[in-house]
Amino acid sequence: MQIEIDGMVYVSHPEPVWRGDQHLMAMVDLAPFGLVNKLEQLWLREVSDGHEVCCIPFWVYGMSLGDVVVVDGANRVTHIAAKSGRHVLRAMFAQPGPSAEFGSLLRAAFADADLLYEWDGDRYVAIDIPEKSQGQPVYDLLAPEVHAGRAFWEWSEVRPFVTL
Repeated sequence: MQIEIDGMVYVSHPEPVWRGDQHLMAMVDLAPFGLVNKLEQLWLREVSDGHEVCCIPFWVYGMSLGDVVVVDGANRVTHIAAKSGRHVLRAMFAQPGPSAEFGSLLRAAFADADLLYEWDGDRYVAIDIPEKSQGQPVYDLLAPEVHAGRAFWEWSEVRPFVTL
């Protein structure tokens, strides 16, 4: 979900996949990734060596579900302390978004492959891929959409995590 306040766009995760009773929310400035005036709010839980990411990052590069991050006093993520080994595959659908039928097929593929996912509106989906081979049914379903120009995809790790 994206909300604009005073010229700043905030991306939030209304339904984080690892939602629990106690969480900290911290922000990541997306300017280093070419998204000026945009912040992503991440759900985190405290672990012994920092805070574990409990949502699937939509826009942050180089970060995945389960990564352990360090947060400063202003509740901004400063760096990744430990990688989880998970991956994020992101897909963006052209206007007006995927058809209801294709959306159902996609959700069924996620369920069949036991993959977690989060939507940002009806055109952007972030998919947690614990092991890249586990995502094959999703790749097979998305590939024709990508080749036809109806969707675009990328791995979150195509660029490293950085802060300003």
